[in-house]
Formats: sequence, structure tokens, C-alpha cells
Amino acid sequence: MGYADELFDLTDRVVLITGGSRGLGREMAFAAAHCGADVIIASRNLESCQTTADEIVEATGRAALAHQVHVGRWDELDGLVDAAYARFGKVDVLVNNAGMSPLYESLGSVPEKLFDAVVNLNFKGPFRLSALVGERMVADGGGSIINISSSGSLRPDSYMLPYAAAKAGLNTLTEGFAKAFGPTVRVNTLMAGPFLTDISKAWGEDTSNAFRSLPLQRAGEPREIVGAALFLMSDASSFTTGSILRADGGFA
Repeated sequence: MGYADELFDLTDRVVLITGGSRGLGREMAFAAAHCGADVIIASRNLESCQTTADEIVEATGRAALAHQVHVGRWDELDGLVDAAYARFGKVDVLVNNAGMSPLYESLGSVPEKLFDAVVNLNFKGPFRLSALVGERMVADGGGSIINISSSGSLRPDSYMLPYAAAKAGLNTLTEGFAKAFGPTVRVNTLMAGPFLTDISKAWGEDTSNAFRSLPLQRAGEPREIVGAALFLMSDASSFTTGSILRADGGFA
């Protein structure tokens, strides 16, 4: 191994990624496997999870488990954790990546059902999953939890307020869990800016043009999340916890 290979080595570690079948989650899952990890791909669409898992096995030779779960449903998360530990016996890295930000016509038109769904998936689910996995990580001697947040949590726009508020809560959970599970378990936020995932297909021209004001003057490609994610997954970030790492093109 070269120096960098050793620094970011994840050999024989187990990485659980929610929303891992597409977008940023898929990129992070492949990256973890390429660095030696076995992975658990979890999302609501089992077929999509299985396809991604099969592709990871073929491309990297690592083991991959597909699991269907709705992260916004509290009572489904115990099953996900139990399945992960039944297959691999441990979870070394948890990536709370699943999220959504539905569009709405106006703030006054936001229905309670939509609001609750956004908060459940982006905030309540990660709380429950972090609690379940984090306590087991402490008992096992360590681990890393990564919460995928959004630059909107710091500078929200009117079209994303429920999502932005939920992600702001996720930032707070990061600091609290870091204190609760330290010193052996590290908990960090990876704050993503605009990336060209499936969600970006719904962006209007005004939104796309706004990215030209960023220092990098563009939105990110999904593969550009990998470096930051591997840093937080691996021992390269051994003295980093309770932090917010921005991967946002200089969003301000």
C-alpha cells in the first residue's frame, strides 16, 4: 500500500448507507467498497438496492447487502440494524444519507403530511438510526457516523424551509451524538451543496444560473463527494468529531 491507500483504507470494515442506491449515496457506497469495505445499501426501493449491491460486488469483489427500509418510519429501523448485524456482525460506519425536499407552491400551501414526511426522513430517522447503531458501536469499541446535511441548513431559501429546518436539526444531532458516543465513536456532518443528482433534474433555469455565483461557478458532480466522505469514514479523520465538513463549491 502507498501512504494514501493506507490512510484511507477501509479493509474489512462494514459501511451502512441509507439512500445508497442512487445519487451521492451510490457514489459513497462504491467508494467505500473500492477502499475495502463491505457495504449495506438501504432505501425504499429493494430492486434498486439489489442492483447497486450486485454492481458493487462485481466491480470490487466486496460483499454487499441490499435492504428495503423507509428511514422515515421509526419502527422499520430496528429491522435494518438487525439485518446488518446478522449478516456482518458489526457496523463500522453509518452514513445517514437518505433525504428528500419536495417542491411546493407556497409556504401557506404546505400540508402537514408533507411537512411530517420531510422531518421524519431527514431528521427523525437519522436520530433513531444513529442511536441504535451508535450504542452498538460504543459497545464494539468504536466507529464513525456521518450525517449528510445541506448548505440550505445554514442559508435556507423559501422553497425548501421544512427540509432546511430538518437538516439544521441534523447538524445539531451531530454535535450531541459526538458528545454522547465519544471518545470511541466519531460523529460528523458532511454538508453537501448543489450536486447534479436526479433531484437536480427538477431545478429551474433560475436555480441553475444561481450556481454561477459560487466560487467554483457550478454545481458538483456526484463523484466529487467521495473525497470528503472517505476522509470521514476512515482513520484519516481520527481527530475529527462533532464537525461540519462542507462540500458545496463555496456556497455562501
